[in-house]
Amino acid sequence: MEEIEVRITGKVQQVMFRDFVQRKARGLWIVGTVQNLEDRSVKVIAQGTEEHLNTLIAHIHKGPFLARVSRVDVEWREPSGDYNDFTIIY
Repeated sequence: MEEIEVRITGKVQQVMFRDFVQRKARGLWIVGTVQNLEDRSVKVIAQGTEEHLNTLIAHIHKGPFLARVSRVDVEWREPSGDYNDFTIIY
């Protein structure tokens, strides 16, 4: 099990970005969270296999139709929590 923390900037709020990430993550059997941050970026914490996480990162770079991703910062790290599902933090 691997874990990543991803920070996404650009036009990534109010474009269904969190829902997009949640659907992609669940389809890849990835657990974790996604949330909007006050600085208008989005943060993802995700746990899964390296292969599945790399696929999720590729999806994040594209984003949903209305999004305009300008930057994706990925930090690989040791798992920091125990997640049962992939959830949106409101």
